[in-house]
Amino acid sequence: MPTQSSTMWGQKSNRKLIIGIFGFSLGLFGILCGMFWEDLFNWIMHKEMVLAPDTRVYDNWKSPPLELNLDIYLFNWTNPEEFGNLSTKPILEQVGPYRFSERPDKVDIDWHPENASVSYRRRSFFYFDEEGSNGSLDDEINTLNAVTLSAAATAKHWPSVKRAMVDVGLKVYGSEMCVRKTIDELLFTGYNDVMIDVAMAMPIFGDEVKVPFDKFGWFYTRNGSADLTGVFNVFTGADDLAKLGQMHTWNYQENTGFFESFCGMTNGSAGEFQPQHLKPGGSIGLFTPDMCRTVPLDYLETVDIEGLKGYKFAGGPRSVDNGTLYPENLCYCGGECVPSGVMNISACRFGSPVFMSYPHFYNGDQYFVDQVEGLEPKQEDHEFYMVVEPNTGIPLEVAARFQVNMLVEPIEGVALYKDVPRIFFPLIWFEQKVRITPEMADQLKVLPIVLLSGHIFAGVCLAIGLILLCWAPVEHMISWCRRRRYDLKNPTKTNGDYKSRSHYASAEELKSKASTLICEKSTSGTPDSSPLLARRGQKATIVPTMSKSQTGESVATASTSVSETK
Repeated sequence: MPTQSSTMWGQKSNRKLIIGIFGFSLGLFGILCGMFWEDLFNWIMHKEMVLAPDTRVYDNWKSPPLELNLDIYLFNWTNPEEFGNLSTKPILEQVGPYRFSERPDKVDIDWHPENASVSYRRRSFFYFDEEGSNGSLDDEINTLNAVTLSAAATAKHWPSVKRAMVDVGLKVYGSEMCVRKTIDELLFTGYNDVMIDVAMAMPIFGDEVKVPFDKFGWFYTRNGSADLTGVFNVFTGADDLAKLGQMHTWNYQENTGFFESFCGMTNGSAGEFQPQHLKPGGSIGLFTPDMCRTVPLDYLETVDIEGLKGYKFAGGPRSVDNGTLYPENLCYCGGECVPSGVMNISACRFGSPVFMSYPHFYNGDQYFVDQVEGLEPKQEDHEFYMVVEPNTGIPLEVAARFQVNMLVEPIEGVALYKDVPRIFFPLIWFEQKVRITPEMADQLKVLPIVLLSGHIFAGVCLAIGLILLCWAPVEHMISWCRRRRYDLKNPTKTNGDYKSRSHYASAEELKSKASTLICEKSTSGTPDSSPLLARRGQKATIVPTMSKSQTGESVATASTSVSETK
């Protein structure tokens, strides 16, 4: 029949075994969690960030919840009557901003799972914000006659007979180099021009003259239209999250056809997403349909936006160079190589001599600034930049700023432009600045916290598992050390050797051994060595008694009483 001590020992052994197994399992879980937590985190991120109708980013991509404003500035030409005087520069006065709130949307969405891409068109509605504007849409300004200049520039390389017909038309209809129009007419509403009417009514020049609109306005037909910026095809990131939001085709082509070599490639970002896991240095690309090309933005610095670390990429001299400073940009010349600072997009704008730059020719050659009066380039007001969260590639702040310029130069056979100076004439520039909201920033802040928390949790599980796994051996070692110290302090002699009380199996064995020791000493010892001296006529009696040891067990001890024989 099992004793109480053996039962208790069995229970302790089972408990120690269970604790050891649990500690081993917990430690193993911690190791596996630490090894694969980042992969699991990236898998979840991939699943949530892929462009698809049921993912978290889809709604924000289709209809951005941010407040978008388009600020437009125009240049009032104050001395147009002196343009033929080579000793006088055009004097420009900046007016604005005229602010419009924008409500963008994506329509005609078509998914292509075979190559993990999606096609769509962009459509935006613009509403004039009178309170945010510095002026009224009824304001009138003098500006360059863009219609007349486009007609003359188109005929520049024509045969003399056709060019003479354009010259006659300009004279007959009294076209002037300068027009005075309201802000409303110059922007979204547009205005009629007799040269547009004639070109549409008398298409005598065939395919050489393309008249895309019945009116002229810098943003004419853009309000509510989904056709002006073309058809985008971007990667959804389903097969590779690094390609999320990157351009695949534009208008169903991988090459725009407006520039030679790689300059005509449809690449870079469509604007909503940038590559993930960015590093300081390097560059990103932004495809702009209005310019039919990708604009490179180079790393500038690391900044803080709403408590998030972001990499600032800005449009430097490289993005507006035509091969003067960077030979690889020579294919952007478009047949009109000029000093660094403007981008020739004439081919993209139906042959009109349109050159894009940053406002006030910021980051451009001083040559352009010196051609007119009234320009003052400043980084804080005219820089084009994008701040990107490096891990997710999500833009935190964007300031998109571009200026439209037209090249005015002498054109042989056209009297109106016979004796004019060669000037890149600034006409209008616009700014679209947007910043992430604090609520969206808080959502992005959670991501690194979740990743770090997973690693911390794995470390805690491993530490607890190791502690539990080592609990039983450590406890056993501590108990052994305690018994060892006690045995060294309290030895017991038996048969000439010392033996500790802990070496006896039970209290009964110790009691029996004590009785034997007393009897042996009383019979074999001499009277002098006996512990008790019996008087004559008395009988020595050994009486065992029980006492408690330091361990709480009953220990037998021998006591001797002397009784007198009667």
